[in-house]
Amino acid sequence: MPRIKLQQRPSYEFHYEVTVQPRDINFGGHLGNDALVTLIGEARANLFRSLGYSESDLGDGATAIIMTDLVVNYRGEGFMFDELRIESHIGEMSHNSFRLFHRVTKGDELVALAETGLMAFNYAHRRIAIVPRVFVETVNIRQKEYAETVV
Repeated sequence: MPRIKLQQRPSYEFHYEVTVQPRDINFGGHLGNDALVTLIGEARANLFRSLGYSESDLGDGATAIIMTDLVVNYRGEGFMFDELRIESHIGEMSHNSFRLFHRVTKGDELVALAETGLMAFNYAHRRIAIVPRVFVETVNIRQKEYAETVV
């Protein structure tokens, strides 16, 4: 099976900082796969919170998210008590899904790139939903504000 090779995005509008804890270390003495996925999940939850939403409510009181796929490319190692920065970008929005792109760094060192597919989902009706317009507008505003501060 060919390897999926992720590329860094031109910009990441959101960031979350976390310290690697003893529970995050695997038998090889470095950050475990499961722990990295958990930390990316924490970053995602905090990203939604920073926008005024949550994983269970994208702004209309009925639409949540469900993950459809996940790809991680490891580029370095993380060790106990390392300070990691997880930067995120929301992109490839469609009427019922979007992708989250993540870059995990330790100082100037790239630790991992990750990408997740997220589908808008109504858990009450157990079916795919439309991404709420208010969520899309909020993301667009945030990305525009970020672009203006970088220039």
